[in-house]
Amino acid sequence: MTPSYILTLSCPDRPGIVHAVSGFLLERGSNIEEAAQYSDLATGLFFMRVRFVCAQASEAVLREQLAQMAPGFDMRWDLHASGQAMPCVIMVSKEGHCLNDLLFRCKSGLLDVDVRAIISNHRDFYQLAASYNVPFHHIEVTSANKAQAESRQLEIIHAEGAQLVVLARYMQILSNNMCEQLAGKAINIHHSFLPSFKGAKPYHQAHHRGVKLIGATAHYVTADLDEGPIIEQDVARVDHSKTIEDLSALGRDTESQVLARAVKWHSEHRVLLDGHKTVIFK
Repeated sequence: MTPSYILTLSCPDRPGIVHAVSGFLLERGSNIEEAAQYSDLATGLFFMRVRFVCAQASEAVLREQLAQMAPGFDMRWDLHASGQAMPCVIMVSKEGHCLNDLLFRCKSGLLDVDVRAIISNHRDFYQLAASYNVPFHHIEVTSANKAQAESRQLEIIHAEGAQLVVLARYMQILSNNMCEQLAGKAINIHHSFLPSFKGAKPYHQAHHRGVKLIGATAHYVTADLDEGPIIEQDVARVDHSKTIEDLSALGRDTESQVLARAVKWHSEHRVLLDGHKTVIFK
């Protein structure tokens, strides 16, 4: 079977980038199967994603020669072998709807993700993890042991070779150090209300205020709490007839779907960072 790859890149926009990339691939006997590009007029940056097959050059050779081409365009790039499930670690606390949804989608082949481990500060989902044959790590987190707990979490993440960490309703604030180590590969999910309600029992607050929209936001994790680059959002309309339980159920469904889409796009290398924003080639 001919090897298939995904090339992603960004650089200052200028004429000739597409010609240079397609020419580079043509010279190595590659066949482009999918290509998308975007020019951000506000930042002056160009973004591109190309999926191609190549029988005449190995991945190592492609990487070496891309590294020689890239400086001429001040290009940031990455090359991935396609068709390989992305190693992933999921972190969760006491709400399991997103975890359960992700595990089912992975098991069913709906997500090209290999869940290597589940980390939790509670024991609630060890049986769920066992039913999917995924190692479960209970690591208690307190104000006194936070640094040691995060050190152990990072040890597991690195040992599993995780290229993605999903905070599937993990209700602990990550330290700046952990956010830096997971930059660009950790995705969080949380509710989105208009207006926003922070703190305890957000669905109770929303019901009390009579909101008409509830939703969810999936974003990359940064040291700025819940302010990382947004990957996906969705909303559901509600009205006065909805109870707190109705709002919570709709919210859980929306969170699960939004997070699944964000994980899918990331695992397929469709998300490129554009400063505080994202470019997503769907």
